Amino acid sequence: MDYWPLFQLKITSPRLELRLPTDDDIPGVIEAVKTGIHDPAWMPFSNPWTDAQSPELERNTAQWVWKGRAEWAPDNWRLGLVVFLEGKLVGAQDVGAKNFAKLRTVSSGSWLTQNRQGQGLGKEMRAAMLHFAFAGLGADVAESEAWEQNAASIAVSTSLGYERNGVGRRVAPRGKGLVNSVRFRLTREGWEATQRPDVTIEGLQSCLEMFGAGAPGAKEKGPEGPLS
Repeated sequence: MDYWPLFQLKITSPRLELRLPTDDDIPGVIEAVKTGIHDPAWMPFSNPWTDAQSPELERNTAQWVWKGRAEWAPDNWRLGLVVFLEGKLVGAQDVGAKNFAKLRTVSSGSWLTQNRQGQGLGKEMRAAMLHFAFAGLGADVAESEAWEQNAASIAVSTSLGYERNGVGRRVAPRGKGLVNSVRFRLTREGWEATQRPDVTIEGLQSCLEMFGAGAPGAKEKGPEGPLS
């Protein structure tokens, strides 16, 4: 779609493909969510959206896809990518920014179906997103946040070169059990110093202006090297 070039954007890592979901992908997103993305005994999200029952869960999921498009602005955007493994939708990887043209800072969030966790995919999809942010858009800083009990997310951040950057929000998921979040920060220098997978980006040039990015002058293909 020429009027929405983000649909042409595709990020590919050794095992995964990340792209913006179309309306035809919404049933696949819903199926992945309903498959289960976390232990029901605990809630990894400040907004307990996965607790919603049918048909509210399906409607909320569709709205999440549409909201990213409807609220898009070059100075305030969220790119809600979906993640495919061997053609099967297995997760989602967000990256967003406010006033990116000046601040050159992005933040991110993600989820992965439980049956695909523990296989290094969470790290690989985050690494793909970071390549997009630093090499594609010319970001200077990437930020992330995780509940202090979320060992898997914290492990992904630290393995990719993020450094702890203080304590963040304090919330009570599901209205009980206070938890704190831990903040993480990755600079361009830290990203460049970390071993990274081979990542390619397609279709970025036609939509750079939508990110408030301008042309960063970076190559679209990253250095080769396996994820450790």
